[in-house]
Parts: sequence; C-alpha cells; structure tokens
Amino acid sequence: MPSRIEDYALIGDGETAALVDRTGSIDWLCWPRFDSDACFAALLGTPEHGRWRPAPCDPSVRVSRRYRDSTLILETRFETAAGAVLLTDFMPLRDGSSEIVRLVTGLSGRVAMAMELVLRFGTGAIVPWVSHLEDGTLRAIAGPDMVVLQTPVRLDGRDLTTVAAFTVAAGETVPFVLAFAPSHHPPPPPVDARAVLAETEAFWCDWASSCRSAGRWSAMVVRSLVTLKALIYAPTGGIVAAPTTSLPEFLGGTRNWDYRFCWVRDSTLTLFALMNAGYFHEAQAWRDWLVRAVAGSPEQIQIMYGLAGERRLTEWEVSWLPGYEGSRPVRIGNDAYRQLQLDVFGEVMATFHQARHGGLAPTISGWDLQVKLLEHLDTMWREPDEGLWEVRGPRQHFTFSKAMCWLAYDRALRSAEEHGLPGPLDRWRAKREAIHADICAKGVDPGRGCFVQAYGSRELDASLLLLPIVGFLPVGDPRIAATVTAIEHDLLAHGFVLRYRSETTADGLPPGEGVFLACSFWLVDVYVLQGRIDEARALFERLLSLANDVGLFAEEYDVHARRQVGNFPQAFTHVALVNSAYNLVAARAPAPSEAHEAATAES
Repeated sequence: MPSRIEDYALIGDGETAALVDRTGSIDWLCWPRFDSDACFAALLGTPEHGRWRPAPCDPSVRVSRRYRDSTLILETRFETAAGAVLLTDFMPLRDGSSEIVRLVTGLSGRVAMAMELVLRFGTGAIVPWVSHLEDGTLRAIAGPDMVVLQTPVRLDGRDLTTVAAFTVAAGETVPFVLAFAPSHHPPPPPVDARAVLAETEAFWCDWASSCRSAGRWSAMVVRSLVTLKALIYAPTGGIVAAPTTSLPEFLGGTRNWDYRFCWVRDSTLTLFALMNAGYFHEAQAWRDWLVRAVAGSPEQIQIMYGLAGERRLTEWEVSWLPGYEGSRPVRIGNDAYRQLQLDVFGEVMATFHQARHGGLAPTISGWDLQVKLLEHLDTMWREPDEGLWEVRGPRQHFTFSKAMCWLAYDRALRSAEEHGLPGPLDRWRAKREAIHADICAKGVDPGRGCFVQAYGSRELDASLLLLPIVGFLPVGDPRIAATVTAIEHDLLAHGFVLRYRSETTADGLPPGEGVFLACSFWLVDVYVLQGRIDEARALFERLLSLANDVGLFAEEYDVHARRQVGNFPQAFTHVALVNSAYNLVAARAPAPSEAHEAATAES
C-alpha cells in the first residue's frame, strides 16, 4: 500500500520529477518527461508496479527528513540501534541524460542496509530485460526505454527484482546512480556523484537567493517557488499542474484526473506570482509558452495543452493499476481538453496584459492573435460552457465564465490604451459593458443579493471570490460583500473553502471531495482587500499548517480524514500561497476604493 499523499517529497531535474516517501521509497517517476509512462508506479498500485527503496534492515528505524536549505536536495535520516545513516536524494539538472542520484552516508556506528529496485516500464505493466554490462553496470531495457544503475554495491536478481545487501559505516558513502536513455542509444556515461551534488546544490541556492522577501513567510514562499520551478518543463517553459495522475480528490472515489499538463486557467496568477517574487525569466518563458500554445485558429483554442503545446491529450483508463487506496479509475490523458471554457479568453488577455505591464515582452507581441481571439469571443460569450472546474455534466451559463469574458475585453482595452495598440476600441467597450450588465442582471440571487454559480441557480462557487480581485466590481460593492458572506456561510468546511457543494451541483460525478486549497488562499486575498487583515493572517497561518513536513501541498485537503488529497504537489496551490503571502506583506487595511484600485492594478 502506498504512503499517505502528504508523506511524499519531490525531487526533479527540470523535465520530470520523482516522489520519495518517508521510508526512502521512490514510488512515482515518469521518464523521460513529466507526461511519459511511469517506470515507478507503486503510488497507484503496489511495490510490484515499480519502486526503488534503499533502507536500513532494522525494522524499528526512526526517520526524519528535510530539504537541504533552499534546494530540491532531499535528506532522509535513519536512526537505528546500530547507528545512523543519511540518504541524500536529488536529480541533477538535465544535461543530456537524466539521472537520479542516491547517496547513503554513514553518520555513526555501522548500519546494515538493503536495496530493492523494481523497474516496471509502461506505468507498471512491462517487466524489462535486465543484464549486467562488462563494467558491472546494470542495464534494463523494454522497447524504447533503457535505465542503467551504477553502484559499487553487488547487485542480484530475485523474483523480477534487483536487490542488494551492504553495510555502511560512519564516514563512508555508498552511491547509487540510476540514469535513463533511449534504448537505441549507448548507456549513459558514469556520473561523479559528489561533483553533481555540488553543482545541483549551487544551482538551487543561487536560484532561491533571487527571491524577493516575504517577511515572516519567506521560507514557505521560497519552498513554494522552488516547487513551482521544479514543475516547469525547462525546454518550453510550460508548467505542469502536478507531476502525478489520478491521486483522488476523494479517497476511494472516481474524481481522479491526469494533471501532467499545462492549464491556461492558471496563467495569470502564475505569471503574477513569478513576477512578484522577482523571477522574470521564468515568467517570460511561461508567457512565451502560452503564445505558442494558443496560436492557430481562434476557434480551436483549448483550456489545456501538453508540455510543448500538444493539443491531443486523449484520456484512457489503466486497467492493471488498482489506484491509490483503491481509487479508480486510473486515468492517463485528460478529456477536459475537448471542453469549452470561456474563462480561457480572459486568462489569455489578462496574461498578455500583465506581461506588457511588467515589461516582459515587446508591446506589440501577440496583439494580432488577441484581436482575432476577441473577434471569436464576440460570437461565443453568450454560450453555456463547462466552466472553470471542468464539470462533466450539462453545460451551464457559469457566472465566473461570463466575468472572464468581461475581463478579456477589459484587459484588451487596457493594453490598447496604455500602449497605443490598434483595435476596434469602441466595440470592445460596448461589449464589455453589455457583458457586465448581463452578469449583474442574471448572475445575482435576487433574494440574497449575492452572485451565484450559474445563471438561474442558487448555488455558490468559490470562483466568485475572484470577482473583486480581477476588478469586476469594487470590493465594497454590496453584491461582493453579500457574496463573500454567503461563501463563508455555505462553502466553508472546518474554516476552509470548498469549490462548490458537490452534492448539489450537477457536475456529472458522484459527490464528495476535499476543500480546495487555492480557493482558501483566494479568501485570504479577499479579506486583505476588505481590510480584514487579522482574519486574513489567521486563515493564512491555518493553511500553512496543512503543509507536509517539507512544505508541500496537494490540490485539496480532506477535513474529516485530516489528509491531503488530489494530485501532488499542486502548482496552483503553491502559486496561490505565494500571491497571498505578498498580499499580506503589503497589507495596510486599505479603504474600499483603494482596495478596488489595488486589485485592478494587480490583475
């Protein structure tokens, strides 16, 4: 049985990532890219579906772990009756081949160790052909994939598993280097483990040192940004939502999705977080990825794309994996890419505007594409869609989707006015006003005076918290105040925010999921705008307390089981944390008019 979701830590090399549990077992790794088949898939099954675990033989071992300073180098300390050892895990930044380096160092005494390597290509399905090369390197091949293991330790085969027994004394270090390459290539050359450790540590320390201070929350902000950096596919700048698939939003349920892709909906907040923290290179790369991904016919814009902008993300179910704690199906691919989500138009326009406003790109860059996208939106904005949350039920006129259509015209107008860009500005102004009026007429519950999830509905939706943040209405508007109050009353679970009530929303799926952590950070941001600073800080601190022992968050949190749920670690959660931290640092309880101006300027 796999570990709890929050018991995993992340290591990565800028093109893929691995999850390591508290016992030192790597239970998930897709090679060579985030979206490749996994060669370790025990996370969604059993050890027989692939894992790699070096550990003391003593079953009563005590374990602690941490990241080394502000790096992605994981240190796991094992204390036994015979002594102590340190397991150092990392992936050097990609330079040709891809490696996982594991160093077992004796700290005290003399500790008996065992190593178990179960390689299963094809996401747990394919047993590779394993052989030993002349220099003692172990090589495993199946079809297009090859993995080699280099270590001075003697390796043996047993029941389709590679095993080793060794002893490490104080002051000794035993290296293990596992490397991937296409099977038609020569085996990767040997790696100097100590040299690449020093290079990897220097890279991460240098990168993290550029982070703008977040005051008392700087350590958590840096950890979130390092995690976000690890989820950037370096060759293209695309940011995966998470490195995992099918970790359930409800334990034992069917809300299990593949998140190893790049969502347009995340673009504006991600760009803002990177720029606010001082990482303009990564922000520019993300903006450039977006330009390339959405290029083409405006009628074919998608809500999500592959790491390089791939458009076909066909979803299928993995029959041979039982799923995380029996949560089935396990899905590869994501059919949500076929959905209509009108909010992506607002995301694209807002991202381009923010990039120009922040000086990331030439003023004119992408403008012709934006004009064409708005021409298409002219014909689409009155249509129902699947909405921000990608419901698999009937299309609806989601209030937030309409508000993002308003945002598309608003941000295009701002770009045109600020930078002298050409366009039918009068038509855009008229369209902006028409959409705003439509939302205020149809998206408000006349009895409660608050915005609702969809036209004609009485349900609430946490996405409505973004209305004052994007400047749709001032935070002091009575309809915004009533919406915040209604969300506090109807969508809070143990003080955290649900996306919506899954038992009463027609999303096409069985009810049940955790609180959505990004939505809870949005409530922090709204509290800041409202001048409720003490409440904002209190909620922010409660959210930080949900992080695991190395500062990582999944997508959701199960308040009843007190466990993290959903894909892990989740980029959107860490982005929301960064933005809320900087908002709190800058907070000074502004008046409502000032809050509206700040929200408008920052969106």
